[in-house]
Amino acid sequence: MKRLVQRLIQAQAKKILAAYRPAVVAVTGSVGKTSARNAIAAVLGARFRVGVPPGNYNNEFGVPLAVIGATSPGRSVRGWLRVLWKAQRLLWRRDPAYPSLLVLEYGADKPGDIAALCRFAAPDAAVWTSVSPVHAANYPSVERLAQEKAEIIRCAKPSGEAFLNADDAAVMAHRAQAAVPTRTYGLSPNADVRAENVEADAPPRAAYAPADAPFSAATFDLAVGGDRAAVRLPGAVGRTAVSAALAAAAVGLRFGLSLREIAARLADVKTEPGRLRPLAGVKGCLVLDDTYNAAPAAMAAALDALARWPVADGARRIAALGHMAELGALSEQEHRLVGMQAATSCDALVVAGEMARDIARGAREAGMDAEHVVEVKDAIEAGRWLDAHVRAGDVVLVKGSQSARMEKAAKDILAEPDRAAELLPRQYGKWVED
Repeated sequence: MKRLVQRLIQAQAKKILAAYRPAVVAVTGSVGKTSARNAIAAVLGARFRVGVPPGNYNNEFGVPLAVIGATSPGRSVRGWLRVLWKAQRLLWRRDPAYPSLLVLEYGADKPGDIAALCRFAAPDAAVWTSVSPVHAANYPSVERLAQEKAEIIRCAKPSGEAFLNADDAAVMAHRAQAAVPTRTYGLSPNADVRAENVEADAPPRAAYAPADAPFSAATFDLAVGGDRAAVRLPGAVGRTAVSAALAAAAVGLRFGLSLREIAARLADVKTEPGRLRPLAGVKGCLVLDDTYNAAPAAMAAALDALARWPVADGARRIAALGHMAELGALSEQEHRLVGMQAATSCDALVVAGEMARDIARGAREAGMDAEHVVEVKDAIEAGRWLDAHVRAGDVVLVKGSQSARMEKAAKDILAEPDRAAELLPRQYGKWVED
């Protein structure tokens, strides 16, 4: 039944693509896909009717649903019939409001996924953000995973262009494989579209209150050749947000926007729940909610952001970390490396769950005082520990893979838990029942 539904919605979505012929921007990468996708959609919205999926729709089901403009009805047969009916209506009667441009995510859980998605909808603009050993359990090596991601630049339309993160050496190592012209973006001085004079605007506070939000911003000069435009990203934390903005700028230039237009649109980009989002916490602490998912590169970026966040006198940086899933044989090593970085990034470390114990071991091996390394059973106990121990002015990073459910810990220390559905990921359906 599942296979039949998949074939039906893919067939209908293919017909819609042929009938409406929207330009397709496809984003792949181990880290930063959704942030880049949202920034690209915000920038291109200045000129185009942009379609963007309402969530993490990046597989053989999600991408066709995004093309149709539908959400997944789960196990509801009637719901899937409504999706097919919506698709048929788009084919019977042309909808003038249908997007002229689609910004999609292409995910890779197993070999062949990216190539299959490109056969379904070859991109006019192919964006590759990063390589990190997420889903490494399904690939024989990280290099094989990188080759999988590289399919997106090999399979772009002949008239298309590829956009590569110049700050990721593993991405750049595959540049020669692109079947189309390439443009690079990043903080590297050699990037075609680059950020200069990057600054983090996150003043330390004796206490954080909801009324004070947003608590941070990233500023930089967007540079292309000799041209410059000042960019401010309200609410942004860390270099991942800057990288996403640069990807959007590079794609925006491809579609004819000026640097000034791009800079203006970037100011309106919103950080999605669970993507290193600063939120007011209990007792006047700050919660850096990065609980949507976790991979080694994303853990490193989040800990770097925590280490750079200024704190008031007497306040602490605290990291509450769950495990990283699907790392296969690399799991122990990658968790230990996270712990070693945590030892120099925070004043206290809370490790949630058996699968994350190597984080604690790595932190202790790197010299972190054992008294400052706390191991708890799961995300719920992590939240209880944080609730009991945080103080005004503390900055608390909460992060882990989806299966770690670290959003439960974040919710426990929100200043406004009644707004959890708005502020945190996975606050619906089976997620809140589990």
